[in-house]
Amino acid sequence: MEKFIPEVKSKLRSKIIEVPPVIYKASGIKVLGTRIKSLLFSTDIAIIKNTNANSIIAVYPFTPQLSITQALLEVAPVPVFVGVGGGITTGKRSIAIAWQAELMGAYGVVVNAPTSIEVISAMFNTIDIPIICTIVSEYDDYKRKIEAGARILNVSGGAETAKIVKKIRNDYSRELPIIATGGPTEESILETIEAGANAITYTPPSCGEIFAEIMANYRKNTEK
Repeated sequence: MEKFIPEVKSKLRSKIIEVPPVIYKASGIKVLGTRIKSLLFSTDIAIIKNTNANSIIAVYPFTPQLSITQALLEVAPVPVFVGVGGGITTGKRSIAIAWQAELMGAYGVVVNAPTSIEVISAMFNTIDIPIICTIVSEYDDYKRKIEAGARILNVSGGAETAKIVKKIRNDYSRELPIIATGGPTEESILETIEAGANAITYTPPSCGEIFAEIMANYRKNTEK
């Protein structure tokens, strides 16, 4: 029998970004005592402040900056996993950013797919919070990354994501935590969970897209 969940809403904060309910079928990953099933993929502080996601994964296509990390951590009401480079920004700089992110309160750091084994190993020996390694292909050397210190894998392989997750899960027992992108539909999210993902990242609509919908409603009301 499905459990009934009472809900309490606010008049002013009723419009929030809700992750697809199917994500809650995932087992979740317990990080520093907190069980996480959904990760919102965003650096928009307005959206981060208005979501029901369990956590935030803040990765962006620029050089990681501590001012951005600090802003995200101050605003987010849930655990934050921050990007610390590994591609263009790497080596000692990436390790130093990871260390500072830990001191600021991040729950974990995310490194890009090109991050070298040497950097992962040095980072593991420097910080205490988990290193999350992004995997974009089944040919990625994820085994060596795990041996070097990766504690969670973040699979982002586009249409091949579920296939990659299944391959990794076949290589490792259920003890290995796997985060994965779920795709655009509930069916694709469920497929990824069934392939072995413990938690799902969800990309929300942008503020521009949300505003477009709101403004369209305003115009309709004005015409009446």
